[in-house]
Amino acid sequence: MASAAWLKLGAREVLAALGKRPGLRDAQRVSALHINAAPVTPIATNSYIQGTTAIPLLTKTVGQCLEETAHRFPDREALVFCRDGVRKTFAQFIQEVDQAAAGLLAIGLKKGDRLGMWGPNKYEWVLMQFATAQAGIILVSVNPAYQAQELEFVIKKVGCKALVFPTQFKTQRYYEILKQTCPELEKSSPGGIKSKRLPDLSVVITLDSKLPGAFQMSEVMQAGDSSHMKQLREVQQTLSCNEPINIQFTSGTTGSPKGATLSHRNIVNNANLIGLRLGIDQQESRAALPVPLYHCLGSVGGSMVMAVHGSSAIFSSLSFEGKAALEAVAQEKCSLLHGTPTMFIDMLSQPDFDSYDLSSLRGGVIAGSPVPPEIMKKIMTKMNMRDTVVAYGTTENSPVTFMGFPQDNISQRTETVGCIFPHTEAKIEDPETGEIAALNSPGELQIRGYCVMLGYWEEPAKTNEVITDDRWYKTGDIAVLDKHGYCKIVGRCKDMIIRGGENIYPAELEQFLHTHPKIEEVQVIGVKDPRMGEEICACIRVKAGQECTAEEIKAFCKGKISHFKIPRYIVFMKKYPLTVSGKIQKYKLREQMEKQLLF
Repeated sequence: MASAAWLKLGAREVLAALGKRPGLRDAQRVSALHINAAPVTPIATNSYIQGTTAIPLLTKTVGQCLEETAHRFPDREALVFCRDGVRKTFAQFIQEVDQAAAGLLAIGLKKGDRLGMWGPNKYEWVLMQFATAQAGIILVSVNPAYQAQELEFVIKKVGCKALVFPTQFKTQRYYEILKQTCPELEKSSPGGIKSKRLPDLSVVITLDSKLPGAFQMSEVMQAGDSSHMKQLREVQQTLSCNEPINIQFTSGTTGSPKGATLSHRNIVNNANLIGLRLGIDQQESRAALPVPLYHCLGSVGGSMVMAVHGSSAIFSSLSFEGKAALEAVAQEKCSLLHGTPTMFIDMLSQPDFDSYDLSSLRGGVIAGSPVPPEIMKKIMTKMNMRDTVVAYGTTENSPVTFMGFPQDNISQRTETVGCIFPHTEAKIEDPETGEIAALNSPGELQIRGYCVMLGYWEEPAKTNEVITDDRWYKTGDIAVLDKHGYCKIVGRCKDMIIRGGENIYPAELEQFLHTHPKIEEVQVIGVKDPRMGEEICACIRVKAGQECTAEEIKAFCKGKISHFKIPRYIVFMKKYPLTVSGKIQKYKLREQMEKQLLF
């Protein structure tokens, strides 16, 4: 497992180390940035920057943050789930969190066990996020669109002992999907599952219906007695902020998902710094969250910011709906609204957009992919979000490392991903020399600081590929830094597709499509799309003598891979553009497809 010892040096040691490294001491000295004001004079002389260390890092656990906030604001609303009509004050929420944590201990879970949360944005998702943290159980964020094969992979990869899900959401019948991999479920007693293919899984909890082999959430909530509450308090005494508390799945060029393991320290501090830059500590805030909880933007930028700063988290719908997000803002008088550019495009294009009262809004965070300038202008004017900021990060960095300031100009909001976060170092490495690049010169963006993950769960070799010996995390993004410390992402080292804020890995899709009996070869690329940012295009060569249709390929994908991974465009080809040495040139293929598809 990724050990806590992998945490990077503390701020003092980092500064001491920097002082010994030629060329970095001066850069560090001029890189002290204020938390809530953009730099007015140049602060970098080359492509290395460090955020201010004036604000101390927090050493609290997730549970301690929630307890302190509940003590400060007991009667303030912590959570609202509009679709389900759920409202919880901080006092109510902390009581139910402790009750749920004691229940998890009562049904046999213990500190260090992994619990998978698999489902859409419901109250129980956030309840489990904090109940697991209270008991030292590691929450595994599972994409609610996962099918049987994907689910089996992640459960086995991190050894989930428990899995929590609703019976059904839209076309996803969660219990039925799990049964495909775990047929023993139906004949098991709750808490006593013994599965051949999922040997670690013993506990299944459903949010609603009572189903064979599963506990109902209501039973878990009632399972803990005073002895389990006493056990919970004893466990809490042993928790350290450096211990793992959340595993979020991410992927790379190989296409096999990896479990990015984050500590209390990672996500507590990232949430604290997000809140400070948004000014949430200065005024009571109600944040509308149409973003999914299984992504960092929802779980860290949403519910963790709520726990650290006492803001109210308003979840508009179970999965994204533009109309529901606007309704939530209007009815709940939200001051902040977070989302991806695709979400904002959808909201702005609602036919009855003008009928919603958005006067309570002042700003929010846009993240996930670049924001077109005309969309940013509409967000600021038509949606009243004058203090909107852009943010950039990766799951492996907890997630945010760059974020804009409310006073940024339009080009900074649309051409950059903002300015470096406190307690975070960034450098651009020249691909030729491996040295720090000159200002405004492209190279791979690397990050160091409290935010770097502990590692990929039980994958030291893969961890070492992305984290250097001196704790720099290689983002795989090509970027440039300017003299004010603003960062511009200019490309990706990897060929990852970002569709509406969802990361899609071509290699994973290519491996899956190769299992189709008629496919000889397939290349998956992203092509520009005005609404989603990018769409998936599969370029297929069929086997000799075979004929195949796009409909046939889409039907093959349905129910086997997540709906958002199914290619929008399927193009049949005889040959691909190649280099002299015979390697496929994906960038040329992309250009070719964008011309052919009339972009």
